[in-house]
Amino acid sequence: MTRLATSLIALIASIVLLVSGNAFLMTLLGLRLSVEGFSTSLIGWILVCYSVGFVGGTVFAERVVERVGHIRAFAVFATALAVTVQIYPLAVNAPLWAALRAFGGFAMAGLMIVMESWFSSRATNENRARLFAVYQIVFFLSTASGQLLINVGAPQTMFPYTLAAMLVTLAVIPLSLTRMDAPVVEGSERLSLPALYRISPVGVIASLVAGLLVNAFYAMAPVYADRVGLPTDRVSLFMASAIVGAMILAWPIGRLCDRFNRRRVLIVVLAIAAGTSAAIPLVGGEHALALIGVVGLYMGLSAALYPVSVAITNDQMPTHQITAASTTLLLAYGIGSCIGPVVAATAMDEFGPNGLFYTNTAFLLALGVYLLYRLQRRPDVPEEERVDYYTTTPHGGHWLYELDPRNESFQGRREGPGRAGLRIGRTVLGAAGRAHAATRGR
Repeated sequence: MTRLATSLIALIASIVLLVSGNAFLMTLLGLRLSVEGFSTSLIGWILVCYSVGFVGGTVFAERVVERVGHIRAFAVFATALAVTVQIYPLAVNAPLWAALRAFGGFAMAGLMIVMESWFSSRATNENRARLFAVYQIVFFLSTASGQLLINVGAPQTMFPYTLAAMLVTLAVIPLSLTRMDAPVVEGSERLSLPALYRISPVGVIASLVAGLLVNAFYAMAPVYADRVGLPTDRVSLFMASAIVGAMILAWPIGRLCDRFNRRRVLIVVLAIAAGTSAAIPLVGGEHALALIGVVGLYMGLSAALYPVSVAITNDQMPTHQITAASTTLLLAYGIGSCIGPVVAATAMDEFGPNGLFYTNTAFLLALGVYLLYRLQRRPDVPEEERVDYYTTTPHGGHWLYELDPRNESFQGRREGPGRAGLRIGRTVLGAAGRAHAATRGR
């Protein structure tokens, strides 16, 4: 137990340093591009390259881990990410920054794969629910704290980039010094997106829209804040309020999803989120504190779309296919994250800064209409067949979902001579799954 606690401290320290540094950088770059006078649409195209690189990394970066091992892969990805951070202020050039964002997204995906697989390898059936919750909390808090670092210096100076690079580099030290054994990497088959859509259309579409909304906000919100005249110290609070809102609202929305029909809870969340999004342009930058509060509520509701969609999908799945389904929902989320910043930036070019929230309101309303349509097409899942609700965040890969307490195919860590491993259940959609989709898909 002492060794487990020590290894987790090292993991958590690396997660805090890495995630806070990366979150800080994402906001910093949006501010810098806005200050430099780049058009809003061009900013969107530059920043969306991070999502494109991240999605590519979730598919291909695992091969690097398999080839060189976890510690070496972590060092490679962290060093590469730190180097890209230091290049940004040397030349503010759109094609260069787009390439750096794509490379940085790929490297960050590789880092998340290493950390999540290592976190999962420490789990047993007795502690995995606690580890699952600890990981989510640490990630939320680290992301929020990264936003507060915006106040350390003007985005045109070198120091903020140096600080972000230092945080990423320092993340290597705790993991490099730990004595815990590296996990065994085993392949994992996944459900295809069309196959999962046949089972749970609402889950797939809601995940895609969640990726669109959340990543449009994180990419373009610093630009919005700068364009409406928020001072730098308020920009940090503006961005941090989004993460804090997601943390605060996660529990009550989860309680509602366990007590009431989840698709109807989702309709209520969509309606309130759409109303809040529509209200943000009315508040504007003249009322900074009110704007920060309303944005926290809006993003708390928007961030809930993904875990609710996961719960709706898992209600349709056999428990041994939960990991495969969650991985496919991550793909849908990733597709949305590649669309959102570009659409939002185009709308901001057309309608001004408030175009960000005009667009998000439209997508929320469109998802609500689609959900009402699906309610007429498919019956609700009986209460006795629903799985428990757990808050999940779409920031990594399939490894973390092995810890999901709803996953009954989980195999606890196995310690052998010099190594600890995690068995990844291989899940495919066969004839039984297709029959299940035909009778229960919504």
